[in-house]
Amino acid sequence: MAGYLIDKDKGKCYGCEACVQICPKSALKMEEDDEGFRYPILNKDLCVKCNLCHQVCLYENMPVRYGKDKYVFGGYIKDEEVRFESTSGGAFSAIVDTFCDDNYVIFGAESKGLLVWHSYITDKKNLAKFRKSKYSQSKMGKSYQQAKDFLNSVKKVLFSGTPCQISGLKAFLRNTNQDNLLTVEVICEGVPSPLYIRKYEQSLKKKFGALIESIDYRYKGHSFLGHHKWDFQIMRVLTNNILGMARWDFEIMRTTVMMNDNKKKVIEKDRWFNPFWYIWLKHLMSRPSCYECLFTTTERTADISLGDPWGVHIYCPELYGKNGGSSLAIANTEKGKSVLKKAEGSMYGHELRFEDALRYQGPMRKHIEMNPKREQFMQDLKSEMDIEDINRKWADKPSLKLLWQKYVWGNRQKVFVWSIWNRK
Repeated sequence: MAGYLIDKDKGKCYGCEACVQICPKSALKMEEDDEGFRYPILNKDLCVKCNLCHQVCLYENMPVRYGKDKYVFGGYIKDEEVRFESTSGGAFSAIVDTFCDDNYVIFGAESKGLLVWHSYITDKKNLAKFRKSKYSQSKMGKSYQQAKDFLNSVKKVLFSGTPCQISGLKAFLRNTNQDNLLTVEVICEGVPSPLYIRKYEQSLKKKFGALIESIDYRYKGHSFLGHHKWDFQIMRVLTNNILGMARWDFEIMRTTVMMNDNKKKVIEKDRWFNPFWYIWLKHLMSRPSCYECLFTTTERTADISLGDPWGVHIYCPELYGKNGGSSLAIANTEKGKSVLKKAEGSMYGHELRFEDALRYQGPMRKHIEMNPKREQFMQDLKSEMDIEDINRKWADKPSLKLLWQKYVWGNRQKVFVWSIWNRK
């Protein structure tokens, strides 16, 4: 199978950057195309034809994947502060606390403004920078080489990222001893084009004269009773925890911009009525390789896979949005299972059937399908068209069905009735 460096097919490059990091002559560098995605570009004058880039290309050499003996856990971390700082139920933090018990290094994606990049920390107190989903492909920098150096110095290394980034690391490490390595992947549904968020920032700059300081795509600081997480806790006490599942239905996308007068302005939109989600989930702006991803299978390269427990209101309703969200954690290896089972000591929840979880995890069954109108959408995105005009043209307006399910009779209300019926 030919990779990107051979035939320049953008559908055959994940942007994992393994080829760039392994090149001994720095003959490869990542450059952005007109859609905002980064690809390796070869400087032929520096290339010595060592072939290392092809040896680590995921399309030419797939790392070992693990498919059998899954262990699945659904639940949420007991620490409320950590849970509300996390996208889902805080399982990642529980895993970190369990694995990193001595001489350790943690790799993950951090962000500032629109920039997202991989870095590492040596103190769990700084873990907050790796929490929250970034919904943007991070720049890997020298993280693979750094992880290798730490492993060679006999440190415990926890490396988190998307499935292709974890596979890029595994390909890069090759014969490096990985006994002290734990890999944790997010269950990924593709990465959106950075151009969309840049256009969004341009509109904010024109309107407010300010740039984006941060984006929280799934902010938990609101409840339907108010504007802070403590409102939710008060609501939970008043209702004897019956309405604990309401949290997920009221997540919002929260954008913070720094004004010229050094004051911050916060812009908030209900997640489910936000154009970004409509457009992305219609598969109009994902990376080309996401539409033919080789990692959307039950066979995984990471020790542990983390995601949202979609469909949990059907097969395990007591975990639906419970106390600020729940996590789905799938151990793919014995090492992952051992760590996950120990991590359960700091979490509420229980083991789930893999078949139940898999039924609602589309990215573990098949890759996303390219929207036939993607090219037309990307032409608009690359043009001078304002983001508001793009949203009006391409984002669906809330349907009566969605409004009914959200506010009248949907998952939240069904689980509410279930909780009353099954209350002890």
